Amino acid sequence: MNYVLNFIRGFCMALADSVPGVSGGTIAFLLGFYDKFIGALDNLISGTKEERKEAVFFLIKLGIGWIVGFVLAMLVLGSVFESHIYAISSLFLGFVMVSIPIIIMEEKEVLKGKYKNIIFAVIGAVLVVLISIFNPTADVDIAHLTFGSAIYIFITGAIAITAMVLPGISGSTLLLIFGLYLPIVTGIKELLHLNFAYFPALCVAGIGMLVGIVSIIKLIRKCLEKHRSQTIYFVIGLMIGSLVSIVRGPMTLDVPQDAMSFQTFSIVFFIIGGVVIVGLQKLRTVFEKKEEK
Repeated sequence: MNYVLNFIRGFCMALADSVPGVSGGTIAFLLGFYDKFIGALDNLISGTKEERKEAVFFLIKLGIGWIVGFVLAMLVLGSVFESHIYAISSLFLGFVMVSIPIIIMEEKEVLKGKYKNIIFAVIGAVLVVLISIFNPTADVDIAHLTFGSAIYIFITGAIAITAMVLPGISGSTLLLIFGLYLPIVTGIKELLHLNFAYFPALCVAGIGMLVGIVSIIKLIRKCLEKHRSQTIYFVIGLMIGSLVSIVRGPMTLDVPQDAMSFQTFSIVFFIIGGVVIVGLQKLRTVFEKKEEK
């Protein structure tokens, strides 16, 4: 049963990591195993022999589900993302806006009475909004890699993986902001169809992600252990700021479209997004009962 639970956890994280809106870290947080996930990554890098062994088994079980979910998502997203951008953006808004109050409720004991730390939420929100507004980058051509684009992809990959493990803004949202989301999705989809033109750029992005996660994971663990209130407020701020980047997402496409408006907003997909997050929260309860047994 433990294998099945971790497969489902990894699968859900992959679906979140593959779309702008909610990070895999948010899903891990909602499903109640975020601290264990971060601890396993940290132990894998710098733990004892026994801690590394335990971390490897846990991450492999999680990773199998993640790979299956990610591959399935990439096969679908490459063909529907640009043609249904407003419906998908509405879905992402539902993900984020329903996740925020859930996280606040989950961490209410940490947040309660420490309202001066709201400044960290403001910093997080402003940071994401500034990145979104002042980065007019169009989609990058990753099929024809240059030295300059390789450096850009490497740095963006390192930043994006940091967001993917944080329970806040998703790495995919950052890739969207920096004009790399659709190229990366297209590249992975083409690679799965044995078109290797995108392979060098994807390798550069992968190396950037490895460097990013090794560099940041210990800092995240220490922040959660020693400065949890400030960290959670910052995460909430990142999520609030990501709403702006999702609304502006259509402007970053290869063929830029208008930012989402009330006319292009889909209440149906917004509700679906919210229902999915509530469903994941219910799934967490099921997981916890299974693990107790």
